[in-house]
Amino acid sequence: MKTLEQLLAPDLIIPTATVWSLNELAEYRGKQELFTKQAPHKLKRLLEHALIESAVCSNRIEGVEIDAKRVGTVVFGQGLLLDRNEEEIRGYQSALSWIHEDHNIISLDADSIRKMHSLSCPTIWDSGLFKEKDGEIIEKHVDGRVSIRFKPTSAKKTPDAIEGLSQSLERLIKEKTIPPLVVWAAHNLDFLCIHPFRDGNGRVSRLLLLLTLYHLGFAAGRYVSIERLIEQNKERYDETLKISSQGWHEGKHDPWPYINYLLYILKLLYADFEYSIDHTPVVRGEKTEAVRRAILGFKAPFHVRELQQRCPEVSLDMIRKIMKDMSRDNEIQCVGRGRNAHWQVIGN
Repeated sequence: MKTLEQLLAPDLIIPTATVWSLNELAEYRGKQELFTKQAPHKLKRLLEHALIESAVCSNRIEGVEIDAKRVGTVVFGQGLLLDRNEEEIRGYQSALSWIHEDHNIISLDADSIRKMHSLSCPTIWDSGLFKEKDGEIIEKHVDGRVSIRFKPTSAKKTPDAIEGLSQSLERLIKEKTIPPLVVWAAHNLDFLCIHPFRDGNGRVSRLLLLLTLYHLGFAAGRYVSIERLIEQNKERYDETLKISSQGWHEGKHDPWPYINYLLYILKLLYADFEYSIDHTPVVRGEKTEAVRRAILGFKAPFHVRELQQRCPEVSLDMIRKIMKDMSRDNEIQCVGRGRNAHWQVIGN
């Protein structure tokens, strides 16, 4: 709210470092569709891995951990859970699955935020409810001292603050007067400063990052855990959040350290996504299906060289074997002869 209000100032100047990050991220997004079309089987494996990492890392940031041998059972299994920590991790996985499956129809409003909290914090007594009492964010120092780091929005003002935040976000995304990713990061800062729940704000903030990215067309968070990247850079997260929250209530804070931090995390996410696509191995059965998908995706006659470009991880001999089988089954046919021979999907 306070940060989103700052962005509407007529004299707004976006720092050069922020502009550079936005340009890099525009290039990554341009490659996103190519990656998702080339390797559907790799993506399925990456999605499963990201679900595990996200559920574990987001909870571990909050001090919630479980036995590593139980992770797969907790995240994907249907068996009984052993303790509260396992319930928390499965709850976060449920929230992630909801966002992955229904992001197109989930609004960025107060009801959705409460549902995220209810799913990701299933064991606390006020799950899905905004805080009832005012609180403070406490910082513990190495020497044992305790100090107040930040005083969030009061409990009385929280419902209106969240409603106003959601409306401002929706309006700024539609108007596109401010770079959408700047709005994305600013919204997250405002959410954390409002601190609408007694507990679980960090987990909900990370779910909001994922959902808002979906709404902006950045889908790599489906395949790479943004929670893992935040955990790996937690010191910088804490430092930039502390700096950018100072003076927030008066609207005199500097949001750019935290905004640039989140843009940095998003760049790491896309670099990791690109690396994972290139280095995730494809087994034989998956290779066959990948080639078949690529062939059936051609709407016009194609050359074997074009098919190789779409399936770089498959040998030419294997490609020819699959094409021979598909030709025998009358799925494709050869058009022309020799080097200029092309293939065509029958029926296209």
